[in-house]
Amino acid sequence: MCGLCGFTGEVIDRDAVIKNMTDVITHRGPDSSGIYSDADISMGFRRLSIIDLDQGSQPIYNEDKSMVLMFNGEIYNYQQLREILIAKGHRFYTKTDSEVLLHGFEEWREDLLNKLRGMFAFAIWNKNEKSLFLARDFFGIKPMHYTQVGGSFVYGSEIKSILEFPGFEKKLNLNALNNYISFEYPVPPETFFENVSCLMPAHYLWYRNGEVEIKRYWEPKFEPDETMTEEQAVDEIDKVFEDSVAAHRISDVEVGCFLSSGVDSSYVATYFTGQKTFTVGFGEDEKYNEIGYAKDLSSQIGVEHHFKTISPDEYWGNIRKVMYHMDQPLADASCIALYFVSKIASEYVKVVLSGEGSDELFGGYNIYHEPDDLAAYRRLPLGLRKALASFVQKLPFSFKGKNFLIRGSKTTEETFIGNNSLFTMAEKRRLLKDGIPATRPQKLTRPWYDRVQGKDDVTKMQYLDINVWMVGDILLKADRMSMANSLELRVPFLDRKVFAVASRVPRRLKVNPQNTKYALRKAALRHLPEATAQKKKLGFPVPIRVWLREEKYGGIVRQAFTSETAGKFFNTDFLTGLLDSHMQGKCDNSRKIWTVFIFLVWYDIYFNGASHEPGELPVVK
Repeated sequence: MCGLCGFTGEVIDRDAVIKNMTDVITHRGPDSSGIYSDADISMGFRRLSIIDLDQGSQPIYNEDKSMVLMFNGEIYNYQQLREILIAKGHRFYTKTDSEVLLHGFEEWREDLLNKLRGMFAFAIWNKNEKSLFLARDFFGIKPMHYTQVGGSFVYGSEIKSILEFPGFEKKLNLNALNNYISFEYPVPPETFFENVSCLMPAHYLWYRNGEVEIKRYWEPKFEPDETMTEEQAVDEIDKVFEDSVAAHRISDVEVGCFLSSGVDSSYVATYFTGQKTFTVGFGEDEKYNEIGYAKDLSSQIGVEHHFKTISPDEYWGNIRKVMYHMDQPLADASCIALYFVSKIASEYVKVVLSGEGSDELFGGYNIYHEPDDLAAYRRLPLGLRKALASFVQKLPFSFKGKNFLIRGSKTTEETFIGNNSLFTMAEKRRLLKDGIPATRPQKLTRPWYDRVQGKDDVTKMQYLDINVWMVGDILLKADRMSMANSLELRVPFLDRKVFAVASRVPRRLKVNPQNTKYALRKAALRHLPEATAQKKKLGFPVPIRVWLREEKYGGIVRQAFTSETAGKFFNTDFLTGLLDSHMQGKCDNSRKIWTVFIFLVWYDIYFNGASHEPGELPVVK
């Protein structure tokens, strides 16, 4: 795995600039670096050596050196493509997948992308045409960001490279804060930095003649085949997933595996006999500690297991470091746990496989049960349901079933904005200071739902999650936390061949009264104990709710909520009221509190210049 960055145009002391941009992402590739410069462009690269350890350094050139490539990722079918290109007359100087990309682009241009199997973000400079081509993989596993500064086009794997570019004016994007308060993550393609965008998954970008042109080359379309039987679905899933894991294990270095108590990583780990697995947890409570489950499974399937129990002070003492590496605030508490499990794994291996993507492809989230749960109630007249919802919303107290009546009066498009749905609009307006946008999150989700009209509700929810939640949260934290530890993370569920099967699985074999991910669990059952294959979706549990009721950690948050920084963006009386209610046990406000707190910690680092070194508990100015 690697990191890349670059810029076009006339820049004073361009060699020093590209070096600074490249050095700041050394964690993405500590093994070597590479720089290409001419009068029109400078390109930087950091390498984590995985394939062709001796000759795989970049930049990579074509035969006459008219094209230059820098690449982050892995192409799993590169050997087959290499043979095709050799037959067409291309000459290769390395055994890398990187060189296959460059010759493939020479041969097929943009059509190369749909021939690839893998994860990637790459840049190709054509010296003759003076054109720059950027591309990002099908699901957004690998990142790419870009902006324009004066007459220069600037890009990078991480935003921190772009911040090093002279003349870039660092400003907070208030609309990103608006969306973050609803979604808990930076919603792509916007970022928290004004005028910096992320290239969306399955898109490519041309920069030529001072103009940016962006196009989508692939779309993850779900087309459920209701004629597919359970046996057919299970057979196809098992076969294609075995093939995907085999492809994702191709490496010239040892490959390990993350392991929790859930079906996804456990299914991956069954292909790892004799190798290493890694788990973290918190305290003694099995609700927050999956180490016992993982140890038992590792013993059963014959793998070497490594684990760590994270103390509260360790967790809180690394929040700043994690937010620095994230580039943007992410209120998913599991990203810090992911940092720790990546750190442990990096002490033993350079590559790990993980279970991301399974829930989005096969229908794994518990919220996907909601259309069935509400189905009977939604058969009542809409007018009656809306009247009941209006009445209970005005009640000054909560009761069991209140949320059911409110959500049952609305469509899935109105209620489901992704796996996170946080502040109500009334709360959002009370929270944010005047002058900061406070729009309904449905404004952002509506265009995605428009693309899947006529599909069943679960398929609609999957489509939204795979295009928004997975990109803005799941894959963002997976990339940043693994790369913070110079570790390559591969995700065999997010494979085009696996998706081709998943896209056809009928609704009844995804979510039904028995479970979520029904067909996938049946496939995993061929390899796993039933208790593991059928275990209810848990996520990556972190005891934030518990910690925020302790004076030590609640006090840290209170200081942040009453800080000068908090006063710039939020009505602090509302914030402290949320904290008080939570600490007194009146209600669970942990996610709302954590979302604002993480933003404040991140802002303190990137705009107040606070240290991001680990060990210190986060105090916001």
